[in-house]
Amino acid sequence: MSTESQDADDLRDRITNFLRRNFPQIQMHGGSAAIQQLDREEGSVTIQLGGACSGCGISPMTIQAIKSRMVKEIPEINTVHAETGMSGGADGDLGGMGGGGGMSPSFPGETSDDGDDGDEGPQAPF
Repeated sequence: MSTESQDADDLRDRITNFLRRNFPQIQMHGGSAAIQQLDREEGSVTIQLGGACSGCGISPMTIQAIKSRMVKEIPEINTVHAETGMSGGADGDLGGMGGGGGMSPSFPGETSDDGDDGDEGPQAPF
């Protein structure tokens, strides 16, 4: 095995361990978190949250916590993308059954550029 692939495997293991150590509630509540894509050169990772995370009201907060903490704790990671959907991630690192897709979370104050001016419902008080 080359040094480069060993480094990538080591980084993948550290990300998986980070998720298990810092976010045990994902599995405890029937959800899954898996590395969907890892680009070591760019320093970016895409995490897929699935299972019970899909449609969970606090999954946007979990995603935000993952994004902010991972870049602080794993120096090689500069950017974290996270998605929720009905299926888990391709690797099944913390559960999941493969696949992709899903919906992107939205956060208070965030706007979308989809051109739809429909009613998005009431604004959060914070």
